Amino acid sequence: MEITAAQVKDLRERTGAGMMECKSALAECGGNVDEAIKILRKKGLAAAAKKAGRIAAEGAVGSYIHAGGRIGVLVEVNCETDFVARTPDFQGLVKDIAMHIAATNPRFVSRDEVTAEVLEQEKEIYRAQAAASGKPAEVVEKMVSGRMEKFYEEFCLLEQPFVKDTNLTVGALLTEKVAKLGENMRVRGFARFALGEGIEKA
Repeated sequence: MEITAAQVKDLRERTGAGMMECKSALAECGGNVDEAIKILRKKGLAAAAKKAGRIAAEGAVGSYIHAGGRIGVLVEVNCETDFVARTPDFQGLVKDIAMHIAATNPRFVSRDEVTAEVLEQEKEIYRAQAAASGKPAEVVEKMVSGRMEKFYEEFCLLEQPFVKDTNLTVGALLTEKVAKLGENMRVRGFARFALGEGIEKA
């Protein structure tokens, strides 16, 4: 059975294991995702979920300046210990996330931060667009739901495809680092400055 890139991506996001480990696990169990997760857990590669509840109070504030000083980003990424915060892997992660924010201009860290007001505003716009097509009400609501998923993918940092590897979301990148470095991590917030446009904060 051929293992698709979409299957590998899904397993990576669910376990935080590396791409080759995910592909190998899927191949071993004929593409069965639940079995692949068990295989990875037995090998100790799907440990990220266990660490998600631990407190992340250390970390670093990273910066990135782009386009001849026209775009600048500050981002705070947390981990559990100062030891991990000083590692090249963690410092590289912070820099990569800052660079990603400069390139993609997200509005929120995660979908949990999207306010009810923004949600209703976006849904209203999508609902009007879908209704104009003359589709039945139940189809319109499905179309709105689909458009909202696209909204999250476009504007929520953790759901955006990572600029250096679009097969991976920023959230999945973070999960990979959690699995590799053995500590819970999170993006606490960011500020993106664009010359002449002001500041975007999350």
